Amino acid sequence: MNIIIVDDDTLVTEALKTILESSGKVTVTATGSDGTDAVRLYKEFKPDILLTDIQMKEMSGLDATKEILSFDNTAKILLLTTFLDDEYIVTALKYGAKGYILKQDYTAIVPALEAVYSGQSVFGTEIISKLPELLNKKHEFDYSDYDINERELEVIKEIADGHSNKEIAADLYLSEGTVRNYLSSILDKLGLRDRTQLAIFYYKHI
Repeated sequence: MNIIIVDDDTLVTEALKTILESSGKVTVTATGSDGTDAVRLYKEFKPDILLTDIQMKEMSGLDATKEILSFDNTAKILLLTTFLDDEYIVTALKYGAKGYILKQDYTAIVPALEAVYSGQSVFGTEIISKLPELLNKKHEFDYSDYDINERELEVIKEIADGHSNKEIAADLYLSEGTVRNYLSSILDKLGLRDRTQLAIFYYKHI
């Protein structure tokens, strides 16, 4: 099988190339050092499998995976990383990667490539053990990303319940003026126009 290796550590790239080609089952047609190389080399060589690192400087392996699969949904991409990160695993699954294995497990790489080549999806044993938890996990919207504090979130929930400023003030022991200030700040942070949009936003992100 013909593969491309992309990793920002040239020593890792060369080591992988040597190990894989010594198996007699793999030909490394090209190597790259970041996600932009992965996209460019994939278009140029159309490999059977792209073997790519995740964390790289210019473009990540995940971003490259997403871009490649946007123009070739048959692409077989195997992600190779040192990071057993929940977010990476979920994103890899979402984007359609065929596998996610750890670099440390060198003996598993050739079998993983063979499995992906035959049409299977491959995840290392450490990752498989985490999948049930990750796939059943409810990912809550993180308001802190928008600099929304706990008090403001309480106001959002009150508005979503249809309460007026006067009712919110009574429930949260605030003045109506303070509630209006909170509402104005919340709308500005979330880029919304009015309390109706805010209520819709809240229920869409439960």
